[in-house]
Amino acid sequence: MPVGIPRLLCTAARWGVLSWWLLLALPGWAQSSARSIKSAPTTAESPDPAIRKLLEEARTLQADYHESEALAKFEQVLSKAPATYEALWQAAVLSIRIGSRYTDETRKTAYFAAARLYANRALVVQPEGAEGHYAEALTLATQATLLSARGRLLAYREMRDHVFRATELRPEWAEAWQLLGRWHYRVDHYNILEQIYSRVFLGGRPYGASTFMALDALRKAHELEPKRIQFAYDLARVYLNRSQQTRATAVLQEAVALTPVTADELEISRRCRRMLEQLNRQLRRQVHRHLRKL
Repeated sequence: MPVGIPRLLCTAARWGVLSWWLLLALPGWAQSSARSIKSAPTTAESPDPAIRKLLEEARTLQADYHESEALAKFEQVLSKAPATYEALWQAAVLSIRIGSRYTDETRKTAYFAAARLYANRALVVQPEGAEGHYAEALTLATQATLLSARGRLLAYREMRDHVFRATELRPEWAEAWQLLGRWHYRVDHYNILEQIYSRVFLGGRPYGASTFMALDALRKAHELEPKRIQFAYDLARVYLNRSQQTRATAVLQEAVALTPVTADELEISRRCRRMLEQLNRQLRRQVHRHLRKL
């Protein structure tokens, strides 16, 4: 496990010092490829040659999918220059991705808590940075499902402004659109108890959430990066929820034609294949029923 905040938080967790957060409802929330992280433009580089060198090494490690090592490099940057915006938001996103792979809850929640600290600091350094808002929204999303009902609903409420701001500031960033689409879908699908609690204690659900807008945002993400299998998977799942099997089938066919690069992408590719097989079986049954009636 890389040195830095996550390790310190794991130590604190064993003594019950921290209040913990958690992982969001839709499968694969934090499973986006490292390509998405490195795709965001960087801010002005530090004048310090040592910091520039560490940042370049971190980016190279990211490009090669060595995420733990990349996080360690960004933490080295922050130990020397704590207000380095790129290192802060990248460390937040990497902490979410790495923490999501742990089954041990202590380590998982330690990484998530570290991510929240990094994201908060990124917003202090650059309040109008799209990446900082994205990192904050992603952290809130991943924390949400391990919270109490009240904490979870408050996280979705707090997440709203950050994820909208990220897409406003960087409308060409597919990753931000994906996160916005997931927020729309999750909030629009509150269960009955969540709806009642929100109405009675929180003044209602966060404003503006809808499945229609979820589809719009996920389509935008897929259009911006059609070769990202995670985006295709999310879009197909929402199409199926809306009983739009033909559109779901078309997106899944695109998805299974893509070559997975990471273990996360391989798992998503398998899910897409299973979904496509189920849809094809349903279609065959419908055809057979129709032929029997003739």
